[in-house]
Amino acid sequence: MNQVFDFLFGQYTDYDTLDIVLELIAAVFTIASVWYSKKNNVLVFPTGMICTAIFVYLLLKWGLLGDMMINAYYFIMSIYGWWIWTKKIDETHVTPISRTNKREKQVSCVIFLAAVVFVWGVYTVFDKFNNWTAYVDTLTTGIFFVGMWLMAKRKIENWIYWIIGDIITVPLYFYKGLTFSSILYFILTIIAIFGFLEWKKHLNSSLQPA
Repeated sequence: MNQVFDFLFGQYTDYDTLDIVLELIAAVFTIASVWYSKKNNVLVFPTGMICTAIFVYLLLKWGLLGDMMINAYYFIMSIYGWWIWTKKIDETHVTPISRTNKREKQVSCVIFLAAVVFVWGVYTVFDKFNNWTAYVDTLTTGIFFVGMWLMAKRKIENWIYWIIGDIITVPLYFYKGLTFSSILYFILTIIAIFGFLEWKKHLNSSLQPA
């Protein structure tokens, strides 16, 4: 049993206690944020801002620049999303769940490519392409950037990007030694699947004729 525990959490013996506590707090708020997103509740954004702010600090300290930039972007997009989700389209309704149109699909492709190029440039400047994980970081950054933008726009397709990115991130974080975060992303994958199904049900019901 001790060998299993050491295998999963042994890397934390060299971490500051404060960092471990902060990672756990961030994990709790991350789960809360995704759960509120699943429920189509605007609290997704304030809870998300708390966890991303913590992760920006930790990931910068640990030298994980790609992951840090993802979370910094999340924080900014949370402010934008908070505004979009509470923006009234008439006297009684706010921005509803919807599907992406042709233009938004094109913008998604631009965001993905821009994010990949940006992270590639940063990793090149700081000589971070010294491990295969850096290339995966570059890919997941593009995926998550699109997912966050679509979530801020309240588009159902955001869940597809979260699911794909989370599935890649689970083994990646475990390999990096971030066991708590790896477990977190496994939980997020499950919530994202149910989130997609719940949003789809909500969208289909809203499209039914009165």
